[in-house]
Amino acid sequence: MDYYKDAIKKYIVFEGRASRKEFWMFVLISLIITILLSIIDSIIGTSGMGSGGLLANLYTLAVFLPSLAIGVRRLHDTGRSGWWMLIGLIPFIGTIVLIVFWAQGGKSTSDATAQPSINA
Repeated sequence: MDYYKDAIKKYIVFEGRASRKEFWMFVLISLIITILLSIIDSIIGTSGMGSGGLLANLYTLAVFLPSLAIGVRRLHDTGRSGWWMLIGLIPFIGTIVLIVFWAQGGKSTSDATAQPSINA
């Protein structure tokens, strides 16, 4: 739960790095919360609003910026620019590419900042 709380605390921090575990724990906990809120929406009768229900949609809106920020920080950890998040706008293929990038191991600080050599 600490990974989730840390991600929420850094909800608009787009610089720095996020480890694989930190990122995927945030995703897992967010998914569980969304499912529970969807069930509650079904029980109280507010489930006819969009893809989830009123509570699930409000939660999704509340964690939009933290999700975006931790995704960017995870890309930084893999040595990529945060602008790669925009590839997610391409239906299906973009999401798959992002999942592959997020699943890759992080690079050490020296690897992430090193420039490629011209003398190959």
